[in-house]
Amino acid sequence: MRTTKLQRYDKTLINDYRETPEGYLTVNVPITRPGVFPYRRADGNIQMEAKLPDEIFSDLTIHSARSKPVTDEHPSEPVNIDNYQSYAKGMSHNDSHVSDLKLYVSLTITDKALIQKIRDGKREISIGFMADVVAEQGTYNGQQYEFAQRNLEINHIAIVDQGRAGPEVAIRSDSDAWQIEDDEGGTSNMAKYTIDSKEYEVDSAVKSYIEAQNAKLEAEKLKVKEVDTLQGRLDAQDAQLTAKDTEIALLKEKSISADEMDKKVEERVALIATVQPYLGDSYDFTGKTERELKEAVILTANPEFKGDSKSDEYVNAFYDATVGKGFSSTGDQSAYTGDSGNADSKEINDMKAQRLSIRS
Repeated sequence: MRTTKLQRYDKTLINDYRETPEGYLTVNVPITRPGVFPYRRADGNIQMEAKLPDEIFSDLTIHSARSKPVTDEHPSEPVNIDNYQSYAKGMSHNDSHVSDLKLYVSLTITDKALIQKIRDGKREISIGFMADVVAEQGTYNGQQYEFAQRNLEINHIAIVDQGRAGPEVAIRSDSDAWQIEDDEGGTSNMAKYTIDSKEYEVDSAVKSYIEAQNAKLEAEKLKVKEVDTLQGRLDAQDAQLTAKDTEIALLKEKSISADEMDKKVEERVALIATVQPYLGDSYDFTGKTERELKEAVILTANPEFKGDSKSDEYVNAFYDATVGKGFSSTGDQSAYTGDSGNADSKEINDMKAQRLSIRS
């Protein structure tokens, strides 16, 4: 099976330490244990990797914890003879052993600045190690894993800042990964997640998943807001277009074509020509509507006429009956155009005389 040697980081917590007569600090801690743990890769993905007992309790791994440099934070490269003086702040002892299903080792910190940091609260220990990470599915203690760590060799032991959600370590390459696990001293060092102002302890993988889902949710909410904004603008533009269409339709209803205008002008001229003989040359036609002109003609023949409450149809019929007698009221006795041989000529002449009498 093909494997790739990858760099990994585990962590635990310093629960107590002892000061030597020289001022050094000596610590005895468990540095790793069997289990299935989440590792966050550089690309942000989480993969479940198994540390199986036959691997971490092998002679290779146990002996690799001995005489290894203690560093202040993880260096940007594996520690070796060429950079030891730059990174080493102490050394692990040769007493690495297995106890209570954990791999223990003691170490002594000799750097004054790092010792002060530990006194001030920098208490988290993280081992840097190399391992063959094999794509292998299985179950350990009821937990499923996708990869198994084989041939673990510890390179250095780092003192890192203790954080509520674990230390923040920059992953240096795709082959590096960081694990956050509970310490075994009774004090929980799990990741913290706040829900409705209340803080809960959760597995780091669970927290990462929740935060990723929340990020997706916020992105979707932002998209919804952008869509709503665009929809609002479109709806407003549609409303404006609808209003414009309505306005145009009303203007079209009010507007008339050139032919219609010519027709109305002709009708107006014809109406004035018809009513002028009844109303006289001195009558002011300016601004008078068709109905007003017709009512004026009716009044010349019937001064008692009241058209205020009458319909246009009534006024038109009354007007037609008034002007349909065949005479005008210009005072010209020859204006009669009826047929003198008609049986109704006497009646018409009488009406004409009556009309002339009205005009006099």
